[in-house]
Amino acid sequence: MKGNRITNYFRFKSIQSTIAVAFSCLIVVTIMVIAWMSYNLSTDAVKKNSRDYTYQLMGQVSSNIDSYINYMDNTSRMLLSSYDIKEYLLKQIFLGETRKEELKQKISFQLNTVLNTRKDISSVLIFGTNGEFIPYNENIKLNPNVDPMEQSWYKKAIEAKGKVVISSAHVQNMILNDYNQVISLSLELNSEVGGEKLGVLLVDLNYSVISDICNKIKLGNKGYVFIVDAQGNIVYHPDQQLIDKNQKTELISEIMRTPGSSFVTSEGKNSRMYTIKTSQSTGWKIVGVTYVDQLVSNKQELKTYTLFGGVVFLIIAVILSFILSLRISRPIKHLERSMKEVEKGNFNIRVDIQSSNEIGHLSARFNRMTIEIKELMVQNMMEQELKRKSELQALQAQINPHFLYNTLDSIIWMAESGKPKEVILMTASLAKLFRLSISKGQEFITIANEIEHIKNYLTIQKMRYKSKMDYEINVDNLILHYKLPKIILQPLVENAIYHGIRNKEGIGSIQITGIRKEKGILLQVIDNGLGMSKEEIQNIYQKDRSSEQGSGSGIGVQNVDLRIKLHYGERYGLHFESEIGVGTTVSVWLPIVE
Repeated sequence: MKGNRITNYFRFKSIQSTIAVAFSCLIVVTIMVIAWMSYNLSTDAVKKNSRDYTYQLMGQVSSNIDSYINYMDNTSRMLLSSYDIKEYLLKQIFLGETRKEELKQKISFQLNTVLNTRKDISSVLIFGTNGEFIPYNENIKLNPNVDPMEQSWYKKAIEAKGKVVISSAHVQNMILNDYNQVISLSLELNSEVGGEKLGVLLVDLNYSVISDICNKIKLGNKGYVFIVDAQGNIVYHPDQQLIDKNQKTELISEIMRTPGSSFVTSEGKNSRMYTIKTSQSTGWKIVGVTYVDQLVSNKQELKTYTLFGGVVFLIIAVILSFILSLRISRPIKHLERSMKEVEKGNFNIRVDIQSSNEIGHLSARFNRMTIEIKELMVQNMMEQELKRKSELQALQAQINPHFLYNTLDSIIWMAESGKPKEVILMTASLAKLFRLSISKGQEFITIANEIEHIKNYLTIQKMRYKSKMDYEINVDNLILHYKLPKIILQPLVENAIYHGIRNKEGIGSIQITGIRKEKGILLQVIDNGLGMSKEEIQNIYQKDRSSEQGSGSGIGVQNVDLRIKLHYGERYGLHFESEIGVGTTVSVWLPIVE
């Protein structure tokens, strides 16, 4: 009743309202589609422009870093080209102490000059392969606990054979009591003749230089820039402390394997767009992160304009549709009033509409319909009642003879094989099965009798299929006294055996459960057979009807569902859930009947 009231509430009362709503809906839907497409195109354009702009900014950062690194590379090579440095490292065993000390002071002066002219350089040091150390200041002392030749920047410089090596951000640990965060640039020093390795030049760049370059770039209120080296290590991040404490993470793996210049994360309102530019000099990846929700700042304005335009066009559509439908609706309303009289039982009503269009033809057919409708209604009611009773009687009388034949064949085989106990058990189960099927002509039996019936059926099938099948029955004792139409579970179990378990590899199992729910009684037949696809579930009744001879229930799944619905209504009946390779669950919903 409640559903009917809701339906009547939303039902249009006239063709005028129908046409008005149809036109309005058409216009509104069109506007919504256009607005949606415009909004998406605008959003995509903003994202593309933002991506291009961010990529240009990342290119600018990369260019600044490359220029800075190239300058430091040139400075480093200028230092290494010094004759004093090569003489000191190559010929020091032939030099006197005075000459050796003189050269060392000159070299320190050169290093200190470079350091003083570049405030962004933290330290400049030279390490010889023979253990010699030349600082930029004679007061500098090395950390005794650190071996320079074991440091990664030293080894990589040797492996690079004259190429500049750039390290990730790290804490400088070579100079005693000086632990600044730096980025190291190291370069191997070779002799011009013979290519003899003389040592390594180490230039430590202040970490703040990279930080200043990146902090100058503004990407909205929440956007930021960070740098990853070629190995995936973070060189710079504005939230470096959070990164170190694992309180914040970045998609490093996606950044390293992304072939393009950008990608967008799927994080709802927190979705981010990563724009990547690779530095040519260092191999670093300059990454700009922008938040997608900040790209389109006028979302609310777009929604407001769309809503306002939709309302205006809706008003126009209602006015036009009312005018157009007024002439059409008048004869239809007259016909409607006549049909209401017929609904009240007045079949003597006549409609007098003189028109050659469809409405006139409809009124003529309406007049002829009222003449015959009395006889047809009475005849149809009698036929439907008779058909319903005949169907119920026919459904109750159906029993699959193939099951009986197969069971009797099994009994004969066991008797010939000298298995009297099995013969007695199967014969007794078969007798109980048919006794409960007949049920003294009763259509309704208790759940206890239905469970006893299916237990006898499963006993027979278990003996036929031996180790191929197993079963379990778990039914709440509190529902055993309730009643239901007889032979409900057997067709479902039979369907599970022949369509689910028989062709399954290994042992198949069937579980029968029963409990009381708020909606009524729930019986379930659960198997671990082959399972069914969604299409097979939709065609389950056709599958049951077309099953091979002897493999389906005579009553059938369709008949079970039909019987339940005939007795209790459409809200009760069968419900299938299945998954290929996992099994099938058939739920039987019944009302509570004492």
